[in-house]
Amino acid sequence: MHEVEVNEAAVDDEFQYKFMTQIGDPITGWRLGLKRCFDLSVGLVGTVLSAPIILLFAIIIKLTSDGPIFYKQERVGWMGTSFELIKLRSMYLDAEAKTGAVWAQKNDPRITPIGRFMRKTRIDELPQFWHVLKGDMSLVGPRPERPVLTEKFSQQHPDFPKRLRIIPGITGYAQINGGYDITPGEKCQLDNYYIEHFSVWFDIRMLLGTVKVIFTGDGAR
Repeated sequence: MHEVEVNEAAVDDEFQYKFMTQIGDPITGWRLGLKRCFDLSVGLVGTVLSAPIILLFAIIIKLTSDGPIFYKQERVGWMGTSFELIKLRSMYLDAEAKTGAVWAQKNDPRITPIGRFMRKTRIDELPQFWHVLKGDMSLVGPRPERPVLTEKFSQQHPDFPKRLRIIPGITGYAQINGGYDITPGEKCQLDNYYIEHFSVWFDIRMLLGTVKVIFTGDGAR
């Protein structure tokens, strides 16, 4: 169980300064522009195709557990900017009321039965196509973390902030090769490998890999 003892307060000013100086130069230029064009094209198609699936599971969530259909949470995005991430709710209501922020784990007891299926097939992430269209997220990139966990893991792993040199993604190299119970250190290594080798062709490979994960369950524990 990857439980993290953290203070739920926002990232303090001193850490914010140290944090931003660790990120390094962001990825810019024509490669980032090409990635954005790719995101918009595929993201628009994904938004349209996922709409009926989201509607179906919204009804199932409402019928099978108490709480809202969508789950909103602050996450840290590109170059340390924050945004409110939206997912289909896969956890029980107030699942972290007693524990606070907890790192995802295998056979997570906080997750509802339908939530477990949604996570295995990545259906809970479908509303994030909207984030791609807005520019908060990319189709492929490091998964955005909560501010409190970003601060904690950045203190433990000096290279962790470097994940923010690129726009966070719905899916990514770490998700395909690690799954939900990957450790922060392992995630850091995999995400930074992706950033150093990123290209649109790499993104296409990751999207195809995500399709394989959806149908086989590999890497999506």
